[in-house]
Amino acid sequence: MAERPLAGRTVIDLTTALAGPYATLLLGGLGARVIKVENPLTGGDSSRNNSPYVGADGLTPTRHAPGDMSVSMLLRGRNKRGVTLNLKHPKARDVLGDMVREADIMVDNYSAGVTARLGIGHDWAGAINPRIVCTSISGFGAQGGPGSGKAMDTIVQALSGVMMTAGAPGEPPVRFGLPVGDLLAPLYAVIGTLAAVLQADATGRGQHVDVSMLGALTSLVACEPFDAYEQLGLPLRTGATVPRLAPFGTFPAADGWFALCGPTDAFAHGVFAALGRDDLAADPRYATRDARVAHAGELHDLIAAWAAGLPLAEVIDRFERNGVPAAPVREPISAVRDPLVLARGEVVPLEHPVHGRTADLYGTGVPIRFSGTEATLDEPAPGLGEHNAEIYGGLLGYSDDELKALADDGVI
Repeated sequence: MAERPLAGRTVIDLTTALAGPYATLLLGGLGARVIKVENPLTGGDSSRNNSPYVGADGLTPTRHAPGDMSVSMLLRGRNKRGVTLNLKHPKARDVLGDMVREADIMVDNYSAGVTARLGIGHDWAGAINPRIVCTSISGFGAQGGPGSGKAMDTIVQALSGVMMTAGAPGEPPVRFGLPVGDLLAPLYAVIGTLAAVLQADATGRGQHVDVSMLGALTSLVACEPFDAYEQLGLPLRTGATVPRLAPFGTFPAADGWFALCGPTDAFAHGVFAALGRDDLAADPRYATRDARVAHAGELHDLIAAWAAGLPLAEVIDRFERNGVPAAPVREPISAVRDPLVLARGEVVPLEHPVHGRTADLYGTGVPIRFSGTEATLDEPAPGLGEHNAEIYGGLLGYSDDELKALADDGVI
């Protein structure tokens, strides 16, 4: 196999929590050398203190030993080299500048204005290394946002409109259990970063890539015509079913839930055959797509009544035998152990950097397959400052005396 796609590229990772670390996690999985910079005075990335933890005795809700590592860090710290640097120290900018000379990319997820206040924004970095791409992920973008300008995933979900697209009419807003704002923005950040790197390769000039969590999530809300639905008086929130695509939605069987998607004539006819009601294909209420939408309530009630007395496995089997897209609704714990996604490396086992697989845990892989190379997360997360000697000594060429002086001064 050829080298990984980003082999030879170096990323300075100034991020913390989830949105930023997920972006750099992907870059690391694609083969870049990611240098994770953490503040030694605060204990590093805030994710290091997220319960639960994994240690020699497996999974625990609280930290029992210094070597116990949070599951969050086990997930997000993989394929990264860990160094410590107190960016508020007067000497830290010179150290970071030396890293910038060696880097292709620098990523942060500070609030708007923080890099300028620290004096480490793209203007500064670009003066040291004209080719560097500096990517910022923030709640509202580089110009800042309302109120404090700080944004957590739930705040972004609320402002984006996505909470009012789930659930049934009249119900309270539904917060997605998956932190979609935190996970979507880094995808756009990686796309923008790689585009800017390609341009820097061609022009010799890097640039600032600015991605907001609010903009990323709201842009996806705008991908669906909710605006048009609202103007036409169509319901935005329809609960378990989607009347405008009938038959479509989630339904209960006798021992579990299933999802069903049958909006076309061919799929609808398959649904009728699975129900043992081929005659419904000629029924004026269900013969055409528009007719099925007009009578969606009746059609969905018919499917629900049929499925309620049948085992889930039989319901899925009947739909599959008739060519209808249908699937059981799975719990996350079983979904991440699907043999297909495990075989493709889209989900991979998690290992403690010292104790190995003391807990039966799985985490995100790189869900991209290449025909001529590989992309995977195969290195465990680093301890705080684990690679100071490797990066500061090996990459930057600092002597042992210089490293000791920086440590004694509280710089690293």
